Amino acid sequence: MGYRRKSREFALQILYQLEINPENPKEALQNFWEEAPARENVKEFTHQLVLGTLAKKEKIDQTIQTSVKNWEINRLAVVDRNVIRMAVFEMLFLSATQDEIPAIVTINEAVDISKKYGTPDSGKFVNGVLDQIRKEFLKSK
Repeated sequence: MGYRRKSREFALQILYQLEINPENPKEALQNFWEEAPARENVKEFTHQLVLGTLAKKEKIDQTIQTSVKNWEINRLAVVDRNVIRMAVFEMLFLSATQDEIPAIVTINEAVDISKKYGTPDSGKFVNGVLDQIRKEFLKSK
């Protein structure tokens, strides 16, 4: 498993934990690494995903809401909601970095992770929402 996949899975676990049991995100990350040691590049990308997703959560949730027309975002399954949030952060805010990750790669990773941690229908749902966001907000990608 590549370091980005591992980072995304760790980030999902941390975002899930923070949603269920709110605490200081930096403390949550520190506590997480005490229980799940990882290489430095995994930690760095995980921190970027967690802290970035939380920092841009309002904008991310507004973006998601445009694609889930008949649902309130807080009614989505916690795993699905956080996988989608993380992927939207990656597509909208990390795509301009030097390590540009193509939107389709981000979507595929999110779908795979949602299948692993979500419900039997999570993969299809996550794919549909993220593809809609990609089409609407990333027309050139």
